[in-house]
Amino acid sequence: MGFSTLLDIVGSVIIGGLILLILFRLNNSATANLYNSYSEATVQQSIVSVVQVLESDFRKIGYCKDWNKIPDPTKAILYADTSKFVFLTDIDNDGNVDTLDYYLGPTSALSNTPNPRDRFLYRVVNNETPRSANVGLTEFKITYYNSLGDTIKTLPLTSNTGQIHTIQIDVETQNSEAMDSTYVTSFWRQIKLSAKNLQNR
Repeated sequence: MGFSTLLDIVGSVIIGGLILLILFRLNNSATANLYNSYSEATVQQSIVSVVQVLESDFRKIGYCKDWNKIPDPTKAILYADTSKFVFLTDIDNDGNVDTLDYYLGPTSALSNTPNPRDRFLYRVVNNETPRSANVGLTEFKITYYNSLGDTIKTLPLTSNTGQIHTIQIDVETQNSEAMDSTYVTSFWRQIKLSAKNLQNR
């Protein structure tokens, strides 16, 4: 075996190694892109499902099919804080007043997931068993405004809730597992949502 043959073998090994390295990197990149695309779709679906329920419920603050049962809309909100909100409404449109309670659970409730920030958003009707599903929720924040458009800063409100005129809702979701320590995030904000019955004052 000559010296030139030995050089050819060494060169082939080096070139082959470089090609394999390129293929590994392409494979990792393709896997990461696929995972991110799937995660983005999942996170988007999660936030849409949460938002649809929130908007539907919050727009019915103070609503009842039999309006005589909630004659004063200023008393429809029972409790208001940044991550807890309790109000009167008619969930089933059956003429009976229901109490609807939304509140954000602790991160410890989802300690079995890799994401340290995800938590449950609980929805409780008439003191029934709280219902929730893991949709990757990482933020649920409510901001309240009075009729002049000023932020109500003294929270929580358990009385004088009639000053609430509009509500801003911030929701953020993330995937439960990270790719290279990065979580896919989706954010939604409802700017100054106003329930029709809050205007009937």
